[in-house]
Amino acid sequence: MDTKNITGEKVEIQQNTDKKPRSRKRSIITFVIVSLLNVGLLTVLWTQLITPRSGQPQADNSSTVGFVSSPLLGKTAPDFSLPILNGNGTKLHLASLKGKVVMVNFWASWCEPCQQEASALQQAWTKWQSKDVVLLGVDGAESESDALNFVHQHGITYQSVRDTIDGGTAISYGATANPETFFINQDGIVVARWIGPISEQNVQAELTKLHVA
Repeated sequence: MDTKNITGEKVEIQQNTDKKPRSRKRSIITFVIVSLLNVGLLTVLWTQLITPRSGQPQADNSSTVGFVSSPLLGKTAPDFSLPILNGNGTKLHLASLKGKVVMVNFWASWCEPCQQEASALQQAWTKWQSKDVVLLGVDGAESESDALNFVHQHGITYQSVRDTIDGGTAISYGATANPETFFINQDGIVVARWIGPISEQNVQAELTKLHVA
């Protein structure tokens, strides 16, 4: 009787010992599977975040240089009436330019990228002004003398206006950096936004879309 009891205990202990490694192995397998699933899910989410939407033009180098999206795309351009630079108080009303393609370029004299693109904009203006394309600069909040020095230094002949002291026009367009250029079609709709120095080739590409070039 004692021997059987002792044997029974040994058998029971052996059975319990066998269960522990199996249970541990099962836990490890479950952990590995769950981990792999999580990694796969994170990979899919990351891919969705970094993959550009099909058909959407992308920035040249980064999200802050080149063609970028804007809430204004496809909508009427915010209207403004601002004093013409060195215009003795005369104001220019954006609405008066409806029926023409308008390039609105936000700039400032202290802005180095603005200095880099100045010659390209002047060349574009010289080339396209005869085709009812208007290039309109919007100077940021600075002294008029600094703005005029910039215009004279770079031989700019297209018209510029002065933004309000609080930069209200730039804010209404969602402009976050100088320079920024918005393309407005003949119906007054914003069709493109460029951040950073824009080239003459970039201008021609946008005007081609508008059947001007």
